[in-house]
Amino acid sequence: MRVDTGKYKKFSVIGAARSGTEVAKLLKRKGYEVFISDGGHPSEFFQQEINENEISYEYGGHSDKVFDADAVVVSPGVSSKSQLIKEARSRNIEIFSEIEISYWFSQGRVIAITGTNGKTTTTSLTGKIFEDAGFKTFVCGNIGLPFASVADKTDNDSVTVLETSSFQLENIKYFKPMISVYLNLTPDHLDRYDSLEEYGKVKMRITENQDAEDHFVYNYDDPFIRENARPLKPSKAAFSLNGSVKSAESKGAYLDKNELIYFYHKGEEIVADTRTMIIRGPHNAYNAMASLISAKILDVPNQSIKNSLETFPGVEHRLEFVKEINGIKFYNDSKATNVNSVWFALQGFSEKIILILGGRDKGNDYDEIREIVLKKVKHIVAMGESRKKILNYFNGLVSVSEAADFEDAVYKAAAEASRGDVVLLSPACSSFDMFENYEERGREFKKIVNQL
Repeated sequence: MRVDTGKYKKFSVIGAARSGTEVAKLLKRKGYEVFISDGGHPSEFFQQEINENEISYEYGGHSDKVFDADAVVVSPGVSSKSQLIKEARSRNIEIFSEIEISYWFSQGRVIAITGTNGKTTTTSLTGKIFEDAGFKTFVCGNIGLPFASVADKTDNDSVTVLETSSFQLENIKYFKPMISVYLNLTPDHLDRYDSLEEYGKVKMRITENQDAEDHFVYNYDDPFIRENARPLKPSKAAFSLNGSVKSAESKGAYLDKNELIYFYHKGEEIVADTRTMIIRGPHNAYNAMASLISAKILDVPNQSIKNSLETFPGVEHRLEFVKEINGIKFYNDSKATNVNSVWFALQGFSEKIILILGGRDKGNDYDEIREIVLKKVKHIVAMGESRKKILNYFNGLVSVSEAADFEDAVYKAAAEASRGDVVLLSPACSSFDMFENYEERGREFKKIVNQL
């Protein structure tokens, strides 16, 4: 165990979905008294898991029993500004996230990855590099598999690659990754945070317990991250789309035309060529550089890194090719839940695009994609709760239509497309107005496309 947890005997877990259920099971395995409280009604699967593990629970609301605990473990979907969490704090009950608790019971090296965009791709790619190199590797976190489900399977030789969201970082205390990675910062979750700076500072908490023996890998081209990296204690390595980064840090990576270059105090090495990689575009060059730096820190050979980069297929729901029908290509980018993600998606195509946009808005500013939409998009299909906002913004700039529901959006997009065009689901919004998560939205898109 990494942390002396002797003062904690009883835990309340808020939220009975995937991470809440897994952390409750972990605490129960470790001999702690656990109580789960969920404001809604969890799926039958999670209810069965909770019952099979003989964990006490309540559904449909939160009673005062929540506060009969030494600590509360909060699910990512529960804001730190909620009344429930404020009440717990007023009673001097400590609040922790699932990744904090899971870290206590894990061993080995942790590589934690955060940023607004690219987390899932970078986490998956980093995990593949270490798996291919023969490391005992666990890939988990915000990517889908909770840290809690693997924490007590790790050992001193293992590498845990952890996708880490701002929501998970809000309530850490001892969490201390060996390598922390900060990919980028763009506007997102402004329905939960008061400003971009507040959102960025929460993500920067990924470094707060690191010391000189640890490593911080960061995007030198992002001004917020670059500025906040300066006073940090851990050893720093930066990545950039140009070689100017070499003047800032003694090690890191940069893109020279198509070559990914790793530099360090003894010189530099060509690790891979982006033209031989399956994943393309400048955003994936950033993801690849972040991954290769983490691998170099743990002495993975260049040839092994190169092989992994060249065979990595990308991740589901991130610019995922679905099908070609009558010369029209359909792509699933359901994971694009903010405007900046859409900008990167549009950047990756030379064809004319029919763009499916909309869902639950998180404070989107469409000025960020105005120019690239004018350049690349032939037609927009607006859907979901935010469809009127999208219509009002883009009407008169490009051709726009409104969909009655998700299926209608896909059919309308297909009808607007001609041979040689691309139909792209890249919503810039969360899925919660129509689906449980972006994965369900992406799966439904693929199902409808395959029925066309």
